[in-house]
Amino acid sequence: MSAASVEQPYTDDEPFSLTAIADEIMERHPGYRVEIIGGHLLVTPSPDAPHARALTKLMRPFIAAGLDDGDSEVLQNVGLWLPTGAEDYAIPDLVIVDADIDDHFVENNAYDPGCFRLVLEVTSGNWKDDLKTKVAAYAQAKVPVYVIVDRKHQRVHVLTEPVVGGYDNHQFYAPGQSVTLPDVIGATVTLEAAEILAAGRPRKSD
Repeated sequence: MSAASVEQPYTDDEPFSLTAIADEIMERHPGYRVEIIGGHLLVTPSPDAPHARALTKLMRPFIAAGLDDGDSEVLQNVGLWLPTGAEDYAIPDLVIVDADIDDHFVENNAYDPGCFRLVLEVTSGNWKDDLKTKVAAYAQAKVPVYVIVDRKHQRVHVLTEPVVGGYDNHQFYAPGQSVTLPDVIGATVTLEAAEILAAGRPRKSD
């Protein structure tokens, strides 16, 4: 999904900068999320209420497991610096990070991927980016666990063991199944696929 075109915020005398274009898009379209992966801009409109509701539902078991205290934190929309390009970064919906993340700032509000234990995306209209583009990017960044709440296909994906080009282990769970995440995140956390996927669907009026 793309945003409206914007003027390029540079002149012929200045170097080409995707970061400057990304900043221009966000300035002109408040609420849009702009990421740079593999030298390409990914532009996502503001999330809908079910997307936000799913994230709220997801944060609870992580916090209950103690992952928002001590040596880790549970955060939303934190920039992750990517090794896929000179200006590349992503902004996952939800992350589990080391508590000293502030010490690992790189630039452009993004942090070193070494302090990320888990990244999680709840799909929107650009669901193909979450299921393909970001799989390769997060694996190259060596993020240990990547979780995708796939609202399009009503499944929860858990990807572990990053390798070149993707993850060596890819499991998916349908409603009715429980998802136990790897202990590498710092605690034992079990998610109920049906509950999470239901939260990500629009509520029907009685």
